[in-house]
Amino acid sequence: MELLLVGIGTGNPEHLTLQAIRALNRADLVLVPRKGADKADLAELRRAIVAEVVTNPATTIAEFDMPVRDPDNPSYLARVNDWHDAIAARWAEAIAEHPGAATVALLVWGDPSLYDSTLRIAARLPGCDVTVVPGLMSPQVLAAAHGIPLNDLGAPFLVTTGRRLRDTGWPAGIDTLVVMLDGDCAFQTLDPGDVTIWWGAYVGMTQQIIDHGPLAEAGPRIVAGRAAAQAAHGWIMDIYLLRRGHA
Repeated sequence: MELLLVGIGTGNPEHLTLQAIRALNRADLVLVPRKGADKADLAELRRAIVAEVVTNPATTIAEFDMPVRDPDNPSYLARVNDWHDAIAARWAEAIAEHPGAATVALLVWGDPSLYDSTLRIAARLPGCDVTVVPGLMSPQVLAAAHGIPLNDLGAPFLVTTGRRLRDTGWPAGIDTLVVMLDGDCAFQTLDPGDVTIWWGAYVGMTQQIIDHGPLAEAGPRIVAGRAAAQAAHGWIMDIYLLRRGHA
């Protein structure tokens, strides 16, 4: 079996590359995860993308319910690894219900290579060849939304997570951070002096929200706006860039 991991950008059908569209059209089966009523929009977006770009009448959609992480396991890595095992088992069950499917596709937010575990989960499925189709990453879409470069002139930038920023602080020797997977607005733990933030939620989608400015001023606005957006939609995907010395 061939497993196609297709990067789809941040939920806008226009983010799909021609390579992604061709890959989806040669799939016998497309797996669509359901993440509960609060995140029903995510499954609907995947369905809408398939409906818009897949013209192969032989392609079938199979939906499955995503397992949830065990909140009682004190080890973050063990908790995530157990969760990945459970997801791989759900994939295998959904695929087994379609024994004739030789090519199976999964739509992956952004790109499978950046802060996404689809490749690690796919490695748990024996006997399948994995093909990765790259997609637009949220840092690219954030930078486009604000009209800014990711890096300062001749300088590096670091992509990290909200948990790492909260636990270890601002990394030494780096003036620009791109922060993903931050459900707690970890920028609130930083000294805001001389720091500018560029933030976006649902970047690239119709409900996109962006804000930017000195962290001391923009931070409270972002915290409030993020909470309101999450309450309105039931879910949120956001990302931000922090830069020192930009004022």
